[in-house]
Amino acid sequence: MARDINDIERDIERTRRQLAGTLDEIAERTKPARLANEAKRQITATLKDPKVQAVLAGVGVAVATVVVFGIKRGRRNKQDLKDLQRLLAAK
Repeated sequence: MARDINDIERDIERTRRQLAGTLDEIAERTKPARLANEAKRQITATLKDPKVQAVLAGVGVAVATVVVFGIKRGRRNKQDLKDLQRLLAAK
């Protein structure tokens, strides 16, 4: 059974509208500002999670501990070097 040309034209127009709507939706979803805002919202929500906060606090304490030990070690090495220089100068 052959289709009427008007039916075919209506189908084509409907398909064009659907395609245009789909393209508009894709364009809206992929706008850089929208993507950035969504990423910011997700990060903010993640950072509010108590488990994540506990992990970040633990990492902060670990980093601070490493820094303090590094400073102490550096001072000790510097003092050892001064002591060695004094010993060598005394000979």
